[in-house]
This record gives sequence, structure tokens and C-alpha cells, in this order.
Amino acid sequence: MQRAEKAFKRLLAGLSGISILVVFGVVFAGSVSRYLFSSPLQWSEEVAKYAMIYGCMFGVALAYLQGTQITFSIVIDTVPARLRRKLAIVVDATTLVLGGVLAYAGWIFAAKRGGIVASGIGIQMYWAQIAITIGGICLVIAALLRLASIFDKNSTGGEA
Repeated sequence: MQRAEKAFKRLLAGLSGISILVVFGVVFAGSVSRYLFSSPLQWSEEVAKYAMIYGCMFGVALAYLQGTQITFSIVIDTVPARLRRKLAIVVDATTLVLGGVLAYAGWIFAAKRGGIVASGIGIQMYWAQIAITIGGICLVIAALLRLASIFDKNSTGGEA
């Protein structure tokens, strides 16, 4: 299971990095084009915005999987280890459900409004809006991996 988690972390990190690289590259190219050549790239703002959305979706799942997301550590640190393990299961199960809700809501949103064409780049908005669904799916996978890790540690006598 650790191998799958490590591979998924690498995938999320790579996709987040590519997204940020696209944002940087497009914004840089747009700035150079606008200020050096007085010819703005009409599509640059839209591409950067959509790449940032994808990057955030991948980054949220990665931060959750690494345990680096924002938490109420004062609560977690003050409870006994046995209760902490149960609390982790509740948090992961809740994240699993919320990731599913996010994926479903994103799918509905993209299905209803995805036919609109983006003015700057001329593609259907579906490709930008489906990022919400992809982010929800990534969160579901991350929660499943964390739950599997907790139960694996519990069955082998390790600590979560």
C-alpha cells in the first residue's frame, strides 16, 4: 500500500508542479508580449487561471495525503493516542465523503455549463470545470489511501 501512496503522491506533485509551471510560463509570456512588444496575448489570462485551478485541485489532495493541510492541531495533540486514531478515521471518512460530493457536484456543474465556450482560448468550459471533479476524485483516492494506511498499521500493531 505504501508503494501506491508514494506513486500517487509523486503523480500529484508532478501535476501540481506542471500546473504551476504553466501558470508561470503563460504569465511570463503574456507580460513579455504585452510590455515589450505591445501585443498582449488574449488567451494568457484564461490559460493561467485554468492551470491554477487544476494546480489547486492536485495540491489540495497532495497536502491532505502528506498531512500538511491546515488542521486543529491543538485538539489533535491534546487527545489520547487511542482517541487520536479514531479521530483520524473519522476525518478520513469525512474527507472521503466530501471528496465524493465534490466530484459529483463538479460533474453536474460541468455537464450543465460545460458547453459554454471560453472566449480567450475557444475551448468548451467543460475542460476547465471538470477540474472540480478531478480534484474530488483525487481527494477520494487520498482518503482511501490514508484509511488503508491506518487500518494496515492497526492490523500490524503499529501506530497511526
